[in-house]
Amino acid sequence: MSNPDTDKVFTGSIPKLYETYLVPLIFEPYAADLVNRLASRSLTRVLEIAAGTGVVTRTLVSVPPESVSIVATDLNQSMLDQASALGTKRPVEWRQADAMRLPFRDGTFDAVVCQFGVMFFPEKSKAFSEARRVLSSGGVFIFNVWDRIKENEFADTVTTALESLFPKDPPRFLARTPHGYYDRPAIERDLADGGFTASPQITTVAERSRAKSSWIPAIAYCQGTPLRNEIEARDVTRLGEATDIAADAITQRFGRGAVDGKIQAHIVTIEN
Repeated sequence: MSNPDTDKVFTGSIPKLYETYLVPLIFEPYAADLVNRLASRSLTRVLEIAAGTGVVTRTLVSVPPESVSIVATDLNQSMLDQASALGTKRPVEWRQADAMRLPFRDGTFDAVVCQFGVMFFPEKSKAFSEARRVLSSGGVFIFNVWDRIKENEFADTVTTALESLFPKDPPRFLARTPHGYYDRPAIERDLADGGFTASPQITTVAERSRAKSSWIPAIAYCQGTPLRNEIEARDVTRLGEATDIAADAITQRFGRGAVDGKIQAHIVTIEN
């Protein structure tokens, strides 16, 4: 019953729950990391792809000079609507766009940035080719991807817990997609197939994911990601039960009260 096509669907209440729970839980430290890696560069025009609800965008506007223009795109208009509603400290161009068919001229941007979106692209090398096409000569493509699910403790705990609820067909969204593109040689091959000739710099960065209670990561993953689509496809009445089971599993592994789990990602930087 798993359908990879639904892995890219962020609709309904997912965008708001994603922003409320998942962004502070796992995305904020890596957003700061990506932007810090761009801070020393001389930039005039930056493109963000798979911007989601805008956590990187909001960080990005605080660092470069105000003369730097920023275009933030995402496949899902509902995610951009959430990002736009939250706003930024200075103007950003929000634009719905498919990363594999970017609506921009060749050589338009000094930097292309993508936070935890590459894993969702059906054809990675095609998306990389598009990123390279819209980059100017000497421009930089920088993105991050989650490491294997075993290195990301809350996601791993939730995935394992849901096997007890749907033993014949457990939801595998988290392992399949967000944590399914961690192999360094595969990333290097896809970049080369996308036309990049430089060697990428790949750095593994571990962080901590903290929440005031086990309910926060349970809601974040079960209701604020497309894992929700998988749960409801199996039984639309059991979303609450799935969230309860995930919260109980997190409590058993990390204790009552505030919880603290490891998260880990690869950061990839490559010059055009």
